[in-house]
Amino acid sequence: MDTIKRFASYYKPYKGLFILDFSCAVFVALLELAFPVAMNRVIDDLLPTNNWRWISIACIILLFVFILSTFMNYVVTYFGHRLGVGIETDLRRDLFAKLQRQSFSFFDNNKTGHLVSGLTNDLMDIGEVAHHGPEDLFIAMMTIVGSFAIMFNIHWQLALILAVAIPIIIFVSLFYSKKMSKAFHTMYEKIAGYNARIENNIGGIRIVQSFTKEEHEINLFKGTNAGFRIAKLVAYKIMAWSSSINFALMKIILLLVLGCGSWFVINDQMTYGEFVAFVMLSNVFIAPIKHINQILELLPKGYAGFRRYLEVLDMEPSIKDKEDAIEVAHVRGDIAFKNVSFDYEEDQPVLEDISFRVRAGETLALVGPSGGGKTTLCSLIPRFYDITEGKITIDGMDVRDLTLQSLRSQIGIVQQDIYLFDGTIRDNIMYGDFEASEEVLWNAIRSAQLEELIESLPEGLDTMIGERGVKLSGGQKQRISIARMFLKDPAILILDEATSALDTKTERAIQAALDELSKDRTTIIIAHRLSTIRNADKIIVVKDGHIQEEGSHEALVAGEGDYYQLLQTQMV
Repeated sequence: MDTIKRFASYYKPYKGLFILDFSCAVFVALLELAFPVAMNRVIDDLLPTNNWRWISIACIILLFVFILSTFMNYVVTYFGHRLGVGIETDLRRDLFAKLQRQSFSFFDNNKTGHLVSGLTNDLMDIGEVAHHGPEDLFIAMMTIVGSFAIMFNIHWQLALILAVAIPIIIFVSLFYSKKMSKAFHTMYEKIAGYNARIENNIGGIRIVQSFTKEEHEINLFKGTNAGFRIAKLVAYKIMAWSSSINFALMKIILLLVLGCGSWFVINDQMTYGEFVAFVMLSNVFIAPIKHINQILELLPKGYAGFRRYLEVLDMEPSIKDKEDAIEVAHVRGDIAFKNVSFDYEEDQPVLEDISFRVRAGETLALVGPSGGGKTTLCSLIPRFYDITEGKITIDGMDVRDLTLQSLRSQIGIVQQDIYLFDGTIRDNIMYGDFEASEEVLWNAIRSAQLEELIESLPEGLDTMIGERGVKLSGGQKQRISIARMFLKDPAILILDEATSALDTKTERAIQAALDELSKDRTTIIIAHRLSTIRNADKIIVVKDGHIQEEGSHEALVAGEGDYYQLLQTQMV
């Protein structure tokens, strides 16, 4: 019941449209009921009089009724679908907004393809239910009751014979509706897996081709595709049985009316006009039963989709603002970790008892073997994940006491794996600050040493870069990300192995841009090449989730510990 209430709440912004659509649909249904009655009167009352004038007038009136009905049908078809599209759009808006607020852990545990499926296939079916569900169900019931009442009034014995078949049709529809609900739920799961497989393959197509694993991927896709095919065939087989049995039952009903009605006419228990009207009304009576069957086929798909939709919509982000969270306009950047521990999964610690401090404006370098916890440690500062124990403060304020928006607006992250959006160079740089002036934009470009590249391009800043910046080199993408960060102008800067994948010449150019970016900011560098962090105010060696040693470059070299060993390895 709660699900139905929540579904009904999406009709509120479209109340006027719903009333218009519903009213016209009711009017069309009433005209459908009126036409057989009019035919009865024409055949039994006007035809025997041979009064062509009145018969012509009756036909002209019926013609205008048809024209009006046609117009009403247009309103129902167009504005009804407009209602469904509006609700579908609102559902998609709410779901997308919810996804934007989910924590990193949500995306760690959910496949992209499943989420894309929820935003497309599921919502299209929900939109169809929103349009056809309540309206068609009500009109169908009204038409069935209305046509049966008129038939009962014309000839109650024949009407009762017709009524015998109805419970059988309803039973068959409900029986197959339950089967279809399960089948379509399975089918949607397969669709999500299908989307995930395609997303995974296309996203990694360069790896696939570089390792010549096309046949392997094709075989994997065959399995996914076959599972999707079987799920669809099962669903459509159930639908076909339901449709075929109902089709047969409806033809039997028409034969009953034809046979029994003829007997009543022959025995003078029914007039020709009543017989024609009854045959026409039986068609009007059967049509909504077909409609109900279609609705019962559509509802399971829509209901399954809406339940999946609500599952995501009701999933609260694991990281969110406290009720009394503080909004800060600016921070100095004094960062302190106090006995911080963290684990992704319970009883599987990634960081344990981490304590250190970075004063405002200082540079801290984190070094150590891969998988030691350096990137995870930096992800805790902007609260991409929340700590399990301990405390992280900025300027003495616990990061959990600050609003996520104001906290993250103070932190800039430049990573090795740069993500650029499909669009122009301008679009990607302006992502740092959409309100930046042209002068500020070009200052950022010069600071990132990007001016020469842009001036060499025929379309300059308006050059399209392709999906994820595929048309650019690694160094060019890195410069764009640095320019973007200059526009953001954060108080705290995190550089996550930002130059480790670049050649020596490009690295020097990028390093110069990063040095410029780091001026007068608290900077945390995750370093792979130790030569880039000699001048850091403090260096911390992180290994197996613990701090092994910390100090200046000179002090750590003199200590001949883990840092010294790493340095010696790189000098070989």
